[in-house]
Amino acid sequence: MKKLSVILLAGVLASLLASAAVAGTPRIDRREARQGARIAEGRRSGELTRPEVARLRAGQRQVHRMERRAEADGIVTRGERRRIEQAQDRESRAIHRLKHNHGQRG
Repeated sequence: MKKLSVILLAGVLASLLASAAVAGTPRIDRREARQGARIAEGRRSGELTRPEVARLRAGQRQVHRMERRAEADGIVTRGERRRIEQAQDRESRAIHRLKHNHGQRG
């Protein structure tokens, strides 16, 4: 488990550094890192199963892809930022819902 945590943390940091170097959406990047940490903590504590973690990470990857596409032209518009933040809101709710499903897996 400790090895998995270290690998996950390294991945989160690498993605943060890579995305920070590209365009500079620090607020989105910080939130992405916090949500990744929430997923890792849920797995460590047993609140999340492997399939739940896989589903949540897939959602995080989708948000990250949205961010990369928005940054591709060098400018993240207000509308792009709003859509990314809305997607992060949805993912945050999914993390909360799965972490607090009180043993009901799925």
